[in-house]
Amino acid sequence: MNRFATAMMAFCIFGAPAGADVVTDWNTEACAIVFEAKLGTPISNRVMAIVQTAVYEAAKSATNASPEAAVAAANRAALTALLPAHKEAIDRAYQKALASIPDGIAKNAGIAAGEKAAARVVARRANDGAATAESYRPKTTAGAYVPTTTPAVPQWPQRKPWMLTSPSQFRPGPPPALGSERWARDYNEVKSLGAKNGSTRTAEQTDVALFWEATFPSLYYGIVRSVADQSGRDVARNARLYAAVAQGIDDAIIAVFDAKYQYGFWRPITAIRNGDEDGNDATERDPSWSPLIETPMHPEYPCAHCILAATVGTLLQAEIGSGPTPTLTTTSDAVNGAARSWKTIEDFIQEVNVARIYDGVHYRSSTETGAAMGRQVGALAARKHFGPP
Repeated sequence: MNRFATAMMAFCIFGAPAGADVVTDWNTEACAIVFEAKLGTPISNRVMAIVQTAVYEAAKSATNASPEAAVAAANRAALTALLPAHKEAIDRAYQKALASIPDGIAKNAGIAAGEKAAARVVARRANDGAATAESYRPKTTAGAYVPTTTPAVPQWPQRKPWMLTSPSQFRPGPPPALGSERWARDYNEVKSLGAKNGSTRTAEQTDVALFWEATFPSLYYGIVRSVADQSGRDVARNARLYAAVAQGIDDAIIAVFDAKYQYGFWRPITAIRNGDEDGNDATERDPSWSPLIETPMHPEYPCAHCILAATVGTLLQAEIGSGPTPTLTTTSDAVNGAARSWKTIEDFIQEVNVARIYDGVHYRSSTETGAAMGRQVGALAARKHFGPP
């Protein structure tokens, strides 16, 4: 078992005492399996959306049946359909889950309900556009060299969303004009705070930056578990919560890539090394500037991490309502499973925003825009799954 799986097992183990349930148990298993598949963030979160939707439909349809068996069967069927190369690990988790469920009519009915739900959801999403051949065309002139790595999922803006009326429903306005004071502010802030060498970051800011470097599904689902593991919750309610979050995350990624490829805005490493070409006297060029972390292979604007954090945070706030917010905690495999916690949802959202500036890969305007988009996506998902506020 790798360090990720070991850390994640601390959240829940099959047969855990009160406060956990089969939905959160299987979410942990699914996150670990998806991590091992090394699919990349957009594809990983599409898988999780399909799986968690299948779980929700299985839980709703498991009348006179074992909900534990329904959830286990839905996870197994959906994960196997999407990740057939990992069937062995999926089957091990499934058999372990079934072993704790008494044999009988209820168990068999639950398995049937879960398998049918997974088949329905997988079939509905089979032609959602994820398998469309990417056709990214680098901007160049004949004979001129350009970097040859294809950017991430340029076909994502053509995908069918779960809830959005179109990928562009929440498309924001353009990034700041290069001659503006706002652009100069953003440029100089990330140049100072986000540099790999000679940065003005504090040690704590560096820790925050590195914690949020990766975007594995487990990073955000750990925060969801902080709510799902509260006492008094049942399988049906948690299944609904995870489905809402999973669909919200997947739609948020569709929306943010729609905007990214619409505007094609340059990353800090490109801008700062070409600061003498933006027409702004307040942006001084640094020919050897590099960010703290490796720059993601897709356009800068808006911030994807920020839209995800705000989507998740908005949904959790809708789920909690006027009740108390539990301490939010998650772990990051980017820093060997270390944990961070927040007392409020807004603290968590704002930390993600500044982390991407500390990382040296985003500007403040982009983080603010991404978060604003996430609040819109989260509110849409909350209305669909939870009803009016």
